[in-house]
Amino acid sequence: MRLFGSSGIRGVIGKDFTIELAESIGEAAGGMHGRIVMGRDTRTSGPMVAQAIVCGATAAGAEVHDAGMVSTPTLARAASSFGCGIMVTASHNPAQYNGVKLWNPDGSAFDTIQMEEVEDRIDSPRPGKDWRSVGRSFMLEGAERSHIDAILDGVRDSEASVVVDCGCGATFRVSPLALRELGCSVLSLNAQPDGFFPGRTPEPTEEALADLKAAVLRRKADLGIAHDGDGDRMVAVDDKGRFVSGDRLIALFASAMNASGVVAPMDASMVLDEMVGTVERCRVGDVYVAEALKRTGLDFGGEPSGTYIFPRQTYCPDGVLAGAMLASMASEQPLSERLDSLPSFPSARGSQPFKAEERGQVVERLGAEMSGLDCDRLLTLDGFRAEFPDGWLLVRLSGTEPKLRTTAEARDQEELERLQGIVRGVVGRCLA
Repeated sequence: MRLFGSSGIRGVIGKDFTIELAESIGEAAGGMHGRIVMGRDTRTSGPMVAQAIVCGATAAGAEVHDAGMVSTPTLARAASSFGCGIMVTASHNPAQYNGVKLWNPDGSAFDTIQMEEVEDRIDSPRPGKDWRSVGRSFMLEGAERSHIDAILDGVRDSEASVVVDCGCGATFRVSPLALRELGCSVLSLNAQPDGFFPGRTPEPTEEALADLKAAVLRRKADLGIAHDGDGDRMVAVDDKGRFVSGDRLIALFASAMNASGVVAPMDASMVLDEMVGTVERCRVGDVYVAEALKRTGLDFGGEPSGTYIFPRQTYCPDGVLAGAMLASMASEQPLSERLDSLPSFPSARGSQPFKAEERGQVVERLGAEMSGLDCDRLLTLDGFRAEFPDGWLLVRLSGTEPKLRTTAEARDQEELERLQGIVRGVVGRCLA
């Protein structure tokens, strides 16, 4: 689609994402739904974007209820009492980005049909309401309290010692508080809201979490958790200070839940195939995980990026809920023991930026390169996944940034190095 990526609409403020676009999104959503709940993360441009959305939505005659600075899962849960939810966020993107995610009352992101309708309305604006029929805006209180109460109702108490790194993002209040009320001993890092993200990058990569690892070891904590800018993601550090990949967390959750099957995107590890009876593959993006969960009725879904969906509670990826569940598990058995019991395969992930205006050329070159590979099977559901007897590789365009994202996994290090060489060659020729 022209505007939507794999997780909403986003871009650099004033360049790719403008106030005019924000107002148009508000007008489109307001024309589709009469009552809207809205929230925002900690980005400096958040209030400006939120006000533009309110202007557009009320011009279309809608009521807008502003929940303020909250996490994405908090906002998505609050949407249960409204026609839709609008979250002003660029999630894990750098501070200069902002955007929106749109949510249904069941907590799922807008599906493909809904996204297409939003784009159609933006491209063909409807006449605004006259002065008698314009909408109104209100403040909404209690969204975080409702979110925490729902977590406490669905997660067993925990006495774990937890270090939580909020990354100066929207979980600065809700995640530490939920963990404390669960019974945990909590040390918070970067728990001040700051849209410049001075503590670390909004994306909780392993490289960005040195302080979290050190705090877990120094405190002899049971685990560490970290969130992205808006709190739909959660990644972890175990009691030995080791970073835990999203793939292994998906397997860990599925195992603890005795899940009959999981939904995971094309870039998820083959550890899932070893651990879980049914693995339903989908495109990258929480909206596609939610769509597949609804279609299949499976128990759980997740992405290696650190998003997890527990459909019995909500179809929104909830990093706060995932952190609480992990803390509960860690109080029953050391997290390191649980993780060491899982099969392990060497893997590598990477990304290479390109100029946004060259996207079409990159797509054409990538298709030609991947179609020429000598592999057992080439899957094209989302990017190009080439499968080999002892491993696989994936090259796809990011749905949120002008980047080529790559993943390779194999049964041994020698095969991984071979696959990485193939990836480097493909990407190098595509971006030459």
